[in-house]
Amino acid sequence: MKESVIRISIFFSLFILFSILETFFPRRQRLYRRRFRWPNNFGVLITGTLLGRFIPFFVPVDAALLAADRGYGLFYMIPIPGWTAFLTSIILLDLLIYWQHRLFHTVPFLSRFHRMHHTDRDIDATTALRFHPIEIIISLALKTGAVLLLGAPASAVLVFEIMLNGAAMFNHANLLIPPGTDLFIRKILVTPDMHRIHHSVYRNERNSNYGFALSWWDYLFRSYTDKPADGYERMALGISGYENKKHQKIICMLTCPFIKRRQSARES
Repeated sequence: MKESVIRISIFFSLFILFSILETFFPRRQRLYRRRFRWPNNFGVLITGTLLGRFIPFFVPVDAALLAADRGYGLFYMIPIPGWTAFLTSIILLDLLIYWQHRLFHTVPFLSRFHRMHHTDRDIDATTALRFHPIEIIISLALKTGAVLLLGAPASAVLVFEIMLNGAAMFNHANLLIPPGTDLFIRKILVTPDMHRIHHSVYRNERNSNYGFALSWWDYLFRSYTDKPADGYERMALGISGYENKKHQKIICMLTCPFIKRRQSARES
């Protein structure tokens, strides 16, 4: 079965699962109805996918197959067991995503494009789809470069991409998980409550909890925040200056990196 068919099948299966769970076990009340938000968030995904057709060389799995064919990368220069290369590749790629995420918050040029992801005032599974196409292109380029440098096995890259997509939908889900269970899970994986803090309107909370799949990196690199100052139910999500409903429409989302915004004292 083709890699794209596998990924799409698992993506829609997980999306349906998390959407059902959000319906029956919501963590927060919604500001906007799904019928308004979902077409716009999916529209961003479709726009990025269409744009990606023009850069087919930025495909991590294809890069892994190329590395295997030509012997590129660290794991082909230093013989190690296949299972070690498999697990190490997944862990190191997740570490790459952690630092990429931090860079998109600290480098002004990059933060312009990542800003769109944070303008969502309702966090749910579709927020995991809401990344600016230019950010997606940069991310694909970084992952492709890392795969070639590592010589990561194609199977590991495929599993990582599926894991990353699934983890992103899980930790953005508007899903209520009992506190004790949440604290247990977040010892290894990023949970919805843990990641929701990252979407806080307060800058100090937004600049924390960068992990997407494994939660270890936030503990290791001292970027972990355990709970929001205003509580999970009352905390404000989004970015000041993007409070209006029009900012949730696809045109505003795609153009927001190119429009200067006013910062609020609330963010400090």
